[in-house]
Amino acid sequence: MTTDQYLAELGQQLRVDAIRSSSHAGSGHATSSMSAADLMAVLMARHLRYDFDWPNHPGNDHLILSKGHASPLLYGAFKAAGVVSDEEMLTFRTSGSRLEGHPTPRLPWVDVATGSLGQGLPIGVGIALAGQRLDEMPYRVWVMCGDSELAEGSIWEAFEHAGYEGLGNLTAIVDVNRLGQRGPTRHEWDLDAYARRAAAFGWHTVEVDGHDIGAIDAAYKEAESVTDRPTVILARTLKGKGVASVENKEGHHGKPVAAPEDAIEELGGVRALRVEVERPAATTAPRQAHGVHADLPRWDLGDSVATRNAYGEALAAVGRDREDVVALDGEVSDSTRSEFFAKEHPDRFFECYIAEQEMVASAVGMQVRGWTPFVSTFAAFLTRAHDFLRMAAVSRASLSLAGSHAGVAIGEDGPSQMGLEDLAMFRAIHGSTVLYPCDANQAAHLVAAMADGGGVRYMRTSRGKGPVIYGPDEEFPVGGSKVLRSTAGDRMTVVAAGVTVHEALTAADELADAGIPVRVIDLYSVKPVDAHTLLMAAEETGCLLTVEDHRPEGGIGDAVLDAFTDGRPVPRLVRLAVDTMPGSATPEEQLSEAGIDAPSIVAAVRRQVSDISAAAA
Repeated sequence: MTTDQYLAELGQQLRVDAIRSSSHAGSGHATSSMSAADLMAVLMARHLRYDFDWPNHPGNDHLILSKGHASPLLYGAFKAAGVVSDEEMLTFRTSGSRLEGHPTPRLPWVDVATGSLGQGLPIGVGIALAGQRLDEMPYRVWVMCGDSELAEGSIWEAFEHAGYEGLGNLTAIVDVNRLGQRGPTRHEWDLDAYARRAAAFGWHTVEVDGHDIGAIDAAYKEAESVTDRPTVILARTLKGKGVASVENKEGHHGKPVAAPEDAIEELGGVRALRVEVERPAATTAPRQAHGVHADLPRWDLGDSVATRNAYGEALAAVGRDREDVVALDGEVSDSTRSEFFAKEHPDRFFECYIAEQEMVASAVGMQVRGWTPFVSTFAAFLTRAHDFLRMAAVSRASLSLAGSHAGVAIGEDGPSQMGLEDLAMFRAIHGSTVLYPCDANQAAHLVAAMADGGGVRYMRTSRGKGPVIYGPDEEFPVGGSKVLRSTAGDRMTVVAAGVTVHEALTAADELADAGIPVRVIDLYSVKPVDAHTLLMAAEETGCLLTVEDHRPEGGIGDAVLDAFTDGRPVPRLVRLAVDTMPGSATPEEQLSEAGIDAPSIVAAVRRQVSDISAAAA
């Protein structure tokens, strides 16, 4: 058997195994796997450099299946490499199996979760960026895409970013099989249409018959020879290749092949071929993160500092101590203050321009390589990247984000620039941490904590200056809170975070002068929330009032309620939040119009105390 004959047989094996696994499961994308089988066979046998016994080998290539629904193809390739048994392959899509419907890092050879289309290539750009500018290692990033996902804007953010950066270590393989879920794709088999677009972004393009073994091999070799720019291989394929009943026919997307035994016989039967994937050359050990021991910036009590400034200065300080920390920004670093990091550590700063999806994806890719990314932009603009954040959690990714210019307190810019949904968005992400500091020293300590954390971590920062109320040596554990006012006779508890902490303190002082003592809690850790302190406050004061520069849904009020999900009685709870549509006004006017400033808090407390007294009478 010649080498090309072996590769053709390997491609057939991958098709057969896609049919077997999906038919055994009763669901799955067999035909989408079959179209790309020859592309995968040649890549695994001749071009991928990977040590399956050492998935974290720093010299390993990276293979990302962006068309994650074709997971039977990937699992079949892992079987051919000898790391997944035939028995395990047939557990596809069953409870407890590592072989989920779409790939996730439950498998050690999978870097990131895919399946939400349009994400694999943007993440691959981040891995390739790390290789070119940070790791300075010769590994290559191979991303297999589907033609349907090329309708996603995030794909073209990735094309532009990779072309601009000249990522010669990145190859995109596009399986152009013409058929999407409900019918033909936009450009069907017009490879030139895709090539013109990719070339416009500075990519080298190769058009190829995706079932011609020799042509595929030549295309991969050509991609490896191009070192000054990324390459896209546009492969014309047939969906359901090799089985007449489904080949290039509509209506079979996402379904097992009917009459699988006949289909397997048509493909030449079950095979047990092994592929010996070449291992990478020896290289240096990967970078290891370590705890933060940086000399953080310090501010004196009474200083007036914006928490966005504290974030930027603290990030630069952490960067001095931690060479694994990198920063990414969406062309607003002068506002988010990540520019402090950029000026001090330019080799570890990445300008992503106004492409928030690619920015977050790049960070996910960099953390695959062991880097510790901090992503910064306006809180409002992170909503564009929510799906990437959601999938980052599925990927078990570890990254930090800072959203500046949060809430109505930004003032005159108006509602398009106001992050008013960000706390809800990040609280809903699995395993996330959500922090909202009210002063500079608190912000600095929380930045350091984020660098040592895991999962998706978010800090909300403020545009305007605020008074420093904590000393520089105060500690702020994640999951904690601070009780800023407290007496034995407190009539209520006011729970605030960020800018509303200062409004709550002003209100508490006025109420104390009027003989109405209230407790004030700074809930700087919105998730995880300090349930113990909230439960004690509810027990001792009987009523909680939350005040937040955020929409009522999903923010601090809901975080407080989470403390009372253990079955005990829920206390009386009053919420002050932004439930109107703001316009342009000064920060002071905005807080007043939203009903979350000190006078509004005073009025709300007085009403509740009056109602409680009346009820008691």
